[in-house]
Amino acid sequence: MAALVQTRPDTSRPLGGGSRSRFATPTSAAIAIAVLVGAGVLSLLVGARWVPVEAVWDSTHPLHPIVEVRFERTMLGFAVGAALGLAGALMQGLTRNPLADPGILGVNAGATFAMVIGMTVFGASAMGQFLPLAFVGAAAAALLVHAIASLGRDGATPMKLAITGAALSAGLASWTTGLLLADRKTMESFRFWQVGTIGGRGFDVLLAGLPFLVVGAVLALAGARLLNTLALGEDLARGLGRRTTRDRLVIALAIVLLAGTATALAGPIAFVGLVVPHVVRTLVGPDYARVLPFSMLGGAALIVVADTIGRIVLPPSEVQVGIMAAAVGVPVFIVLVRRTGRAL
Repeated sequence: MAALVQTRPDTSRPLGGGSRSRFATPTSAAIAIAVLVGAGVLSLLVGARWVPVEAVWDSTHPLHPIVEVRFERTMLGFAVGAALGLAGALMQGLTRNPLADPGILGVNAGATFAMVIGMTVFGASAMGQFLPLAFVGAAAAALLVHAIASLGRDGATPMKLAITGAALSAGLASWTTGLLLADRKTMESFRFWQVGTIGGRGFDVLLAGLPFLVVGAVLALAGARLLNTLALGEDLARGLGRRTTRDRLVIALAIVLLAGTATALAGPIAFVGLVVPHVVRTLVGPDYARVLPFSMLGGAALIVVADTIGRIVLPPSEVQVGIMAAAVGVPVFIVLVRRTGRAL
């Protein structure tokens, strides 16, 4: 997993440019928490059936059962979004690649492919069986993308990593579909999960993945100082006494735990880990001691808001959160590709 790292100069500048925070940290924290709370409240009240505020705390209200279902969905959305936002920030810092994202670099596709193999070949059906499969698939995909992108004289440039990750994701998606076509029963249950969704899952699913998310988050937040040092250069990191190989392995493990668990819980959701860290760096600056926790908050809010909007854009049907996240992320990805291409 240490092969996730490449040694090119840091180009992961915030989308808005500049290195200083536009808001003081307390102000940014207040804004982020307010947005998160607002997203949670809207998620409880808004949907195919709008719920009055009093139904939230009145357990005797006839619409309170809807609130209970939405509460479970909202909590799962917060957890998945926080994991994806944090994993994206880690990947961008570790690889010093502004285009890094678990979806773009094939990590989500690898986790998905491994889980489908488990379902169709080995009969896996429980979340406890899916999680280790997702971890193995995520790690294998990350290693493969970096190995292929490293071929050639220039090594693993940001553009080569993005192109290789997109190609591998497409290949794994086709193989995943091939496996599912041979098992129609599995395909029916997998169809909505494949595009990324947090609907129809209870607390049992969240609780199964929560320990891995907590461990991944703790490892990630502990790596903020390393990421700040790596941004200044490989030699300086070693000169400051960092055990860079060990530290990279720890951060890579955190990425696999976060992205793999998020994929197992909600399916492959791309672009959250790409968009959120760039917006966060614009608000709070490049210090990873701030970028990492704010990326968690931003990712959680983005997933829940995207899911809420997806419930109301095509009533009475729903648009899965993975599609809504892509609608936001694709334009940002195009802007970053154009800017990164000029910088290389």
